[in-house]
Amino acid sequence: MTEPEQPSPSAGPSDVSELPAEAGQIASGYAFPGPALELGALLHDGRCLPGAPVRIPLGMLNRHGLVAGATGTGKTKTLQLVAEQLSANGVPVFLADMKGDLSGIAAPGQGGEKVVERAAQVGQEWHAEGFPAEFYALGGIGRGIPVRATVTDFGPVLLSKVLQLNRTQEQSLGLIFHYADARGLELVDLKDLRAVVAFLVSDTGKPELKGVGGLSTGTAGVILRSITAFEQQGASDFFGEPEFDTGELLRTAPDGRGVVSVLELPGVQDKPQLFSTFLMWLLADLYADLPEVGDLDKPKLVFFFDEAHLLFDGASKAFLEAVTRTVRLIRSKGVGVFFVTQTPKDVPGDVLGQLGNRVQHALRAFTPDDAKALKATVRTFPDSPYDLEEVLTSLGTGEAVVTVLSESGAPTPVAATRLRAPMSLMGPVGDSVLDAAVASSALYPRYAQAVDRESAYERLTAEQQAAEESALRAAREAEEAARREEGAARAPRREESLAGQVMGSGLFTSLARSVGTQLGREISRSLFGTSRRRRR
Repeated sequence: MTEPEQPSPSAGPSDVSELPAEAGQIASGYAFPGPALELGALLHDGRCLPGAPVRIPLGMLNRHGLVAGATGTGKTKTLQLVAEQLSANGVPVFLADMKGDLSGIAAPGQGGEKVVERAAQVGQEWHAEGFPAEFYALGGIGRGIPVRATVTDFGPVLLSKVLQLNRTQEQSLGLIFHYADARGLELVDLKDLRAVVAFLVSDTGKPELKGVGGLSTGTAGVILRSITAFEQQGASDFFGEPEFDTGELLRTAPDGRGVVSVLELPGVQDKPQLFSTFLMWLLADLYADLPEVGDLDKPKLVFFFDEAHLLFDGASKAFLEAVTRTVRLIRSKGVGVFFVTQTPKDVPGDVLGQLGNRVQHALRAFTPDDAKALKATVRTFPDSPYDLEEVLTSLGTGEAVVTVLSESGAPTPVAATRLRAPMSLMGPVGDSVLDAAVASSALYPRYAQAVDRESAYERLTAEQQAAEESALRAAREAEEAARREEGAARAPRREESLAGQVMGSGLFTSLARSVGTQLGREISRSLFGTSRRRRR
């Protein structure tokens, strides 16, 4: 496969009126009067036409989108290009950095012959520029400010997905969360969850769920084994406090540019279920906390969800429904979501139907499965004069087929596009530079040090010890009473009374008094079962 013919820097007409008729018709679909992001220039008959810019209206970025294409076709650079322009327009951006090469967005780019040539081809006035950025890492694994969530706020639906539970087990986990919420047992980390599960299948705890169906020992065993396996993968680092406030993602820099939040993920690439589900938690938490704002002149945040297929692999019907509803409804809260993956078929149809903006990089057709995926991708585009099967297999690196929503909400004509070059560094910054940026962040002191305060595990352990001590003390009192009392007939009645005393001071009774009154109400949960309680 070869790239379309490279024109000389001066090739192409200077305005739409000078374009060939077909190219002019396509270009007119991108001539928006309002503010827009510049993606690149139209490719037509093997030529790049700098007088035919391909753009996306700033106000349509909350209508969601898809960036797709085979490995090595330039998806990461497209994310960087769009993120830079969003930041320049005062819009905060979230980027999931799978390969660790997006940290360069904070540093000015390096010009060179290829960059100058690309800029001339697409009519870009290129200059080197870095953008304000914060760097995060899940649970502090890798370089970045640690991002943690409590088990309580993560919720049963997302946790079931990451533990790979079936529908019945997911329902049982929901029951466990319901019990913990109602009784004021905060599930901060995984040992808290383990403690509550173990209590609910103990002799003391079993009666507490009888009225709502109970928890079978077999299901509890599966959940506990799944938690153990999860912990052995290092997942304990991701659950705890201080919990990350997703409102940090909405910040702007003092100069008015949007802060680019880069979540560094190379350290957890071997835990795909975890990081994809964790990204969904970030999005669900934003949805739960943000107010309705309707359509704005520009989004409050644009969220790029990399390796999106991992989110949907093996997902339950309930989980997919929750994803679909969240994506559909979060638009009215001013948040745009772009899914990044290899082919559109990686995204369920109900979700794909909500993605109004499309940047499709080249696809390969080396195998029958590739050919099938190519045909499926073509069917997802509006009608166009292009032979899209041919175009999508002949695009070069940094080229894509684009269609977006116009300012009126109508799809623009499909446009083969040569994309602009990012102005920030197209590659990672050095480790020492990244470490310095993290250490100097105002957020680092807030989140760097993990905190292990009293929660469900400590409370249940304390109550268990108190119950055991109470039973031991009661037994001793019984022995002393038996020695003082005369007559064999009185001893059984005394023992029975003491047994009742022991039961009256048992684990759950004490727990309900000491813990149930502390929070006083059940936690309200959102679509994904994430907690609605504000953390600050």
